Amino acid sequence: MADVKIYNDSFESVGSEKYNVDLSSDVISVPAIHQVVKATLAGRRQGTASTKNRSAVRGGGAKPFKQKGTGNARRGSSRSPLLVGGGRAFGPTPRDFSQKVNKKAANKAIQSVLADKLNNEALFVVDNFNSDGKTKTIATKLEAKGMLPALIVSDNGDKVLYAARNIRQVKTLGDCGFSVYEAVKFKNLIIEKKSFSKIVERLG
Repeated sequence: MADVKIYNDSFESVGSEKYNVDLSSDVISVPAIHQVVKATLAGRRQGTASTKNRSAVRGGGAKPFKQKGTGNARRGSSRSPLLVGGGRAFGPTPRDFSQKVNKKAANKAIQSVLADKLNNEALFVVDNFNSDGKTKTIATKLEAKGMLPALIVSDNGDKVLYAARNIRQVKTLGDCGFSVYEAVKFKNLIIEKKSFSKIVERLG
């Protein structure tokens, strides 16, 4: 059981709640976090780099010069990788860089990130993230409490996320798109209470 502080939308503590998940420092797994972060970055690679080998370059069907008598090395094609205008030897071809991460490893990484933020007092579970839809209002609150940079996770529709997305040093995500990589990048993790409950439920 983890005892997590609950804050209001002004980031003032209003109590605490117990959640059925272990968020002690003992559960932090750096290898699990590393695996998920590496897989996330690998999945963002386009993998569209492509070159033509000697068989794909147009032309080169005729023998460039006769086999013997020229003093040159024998050549059967003018599209050899050794010649100007030839194909590329061992060049890149389109490929998929994505890496598979087991569900247990992914959940372990999420649990580890939450535990790390909680133990470093960088996890803020907000009871109800009210927003008037203005960027300035949220920016003022965050700056006043010294909570930048921060990752904000909310399921409160677009109101909170769109109001905060233009703030420098702030990233916004919905709870269904919670990212270990983004949580590691930012010092503070601000999660709406409903979203936090969903993430804990996902951990089983």
